Amino acid sequence: MKLIALDLDGTTLNSNKEISEETLQAIKKAQEKGHIVMALSGRSVKSIHGHLEKYNIKCPIGASNGTILFADGKLLESISLTTSQIKKIAFELEKEWVPYNFTTDKESFAPRNWGDRLEKVLSSGRVPSEYFENAHYKMFTTHPTVYGHTMFDQVEEIITKEELSILKFLNVALDPEQKQRLHQSLETIEGIHVASSSPFNLEVTHINGNKGNGLKIMARHFGIPLANTIAIGDERNDIPMFHAAGLSIAMGNAEDEVKEHSDIVTLTNDEHGVAYAFEKYILED
Repeated sequence: MKLIALDLDGTTLNSNKEISEETLQAIKKAQEKGHIVMALSGRSVKSIHGHLEKYNIKCPIGASNGTILFADGKLLESISLTTSQIKKIAFELEKEWVPYNFTTDKESFAPRNWGDRLEKVLSSGRVPSEYFENAHYKMFTTHPTVYGHTMFDQVEEIITKEELSILKFLNVALDPEQKQRLHQSLETIEGIHVASSSPFNLEVTHINGNKGNGLKIMARHFGIPLANTIAIGDERNDIPMFHAAGLSIAMGNAEDEVKEHSDIVTLTNDEHGVAYAFEKYILED
């Protein structure tokens, strides 16, 4: 039995944000052979479920970069940021006045003036032209209300609520200089992990809230040795699970930096790269 961790965007999903028939059949074949396939994504629980239900895929999930994990409909682990970390992260994001959101164990939130923040950076002339052609651009620049986020006027309204556990902050960093400045500021906060799932975003979680730890927790739950785990992804936030997995597979559309951390490179997400990897390295066993 193997545990196969699949990233979604740029990996299992093609450029149209769809799971191809080839990839769907490969996943189902692996499950029929007794392997455990899990979705391990930066997306929220709600967003992951929405995609899986569309294709009638039933599998364990690791959401928000592995900060919250479910198997058989039960919560395995939830790794939230501390109150001190939350306040410091929010301070840095507000200081730069960037569009951002954060995901809790219950729902996701974003500032009411998110659109104004985005417009400010888009009109600055500092956004590289290639960003507009990036496969992830539309997803990250779509207004949070489309995804069902709750809007707030002052971030303190939400982060002071004791009943909420904040799992991940995500900000759209379209100005490269601002992104670098923000990245450096955030990394001074003790006990957090900063990652990216595109050239123009930053994702902030607890230091134990990463895909590598998520893979380890799921493997432990199913009693599967890490040597029998496989991770497939395409972005920098997939690197921790590449380091944790027994076999790491980068998508053909991944950047060179990501490929360098993988054992194998498969085809692109528009060439059914997940299906190809399954057929070559999993289903033939």
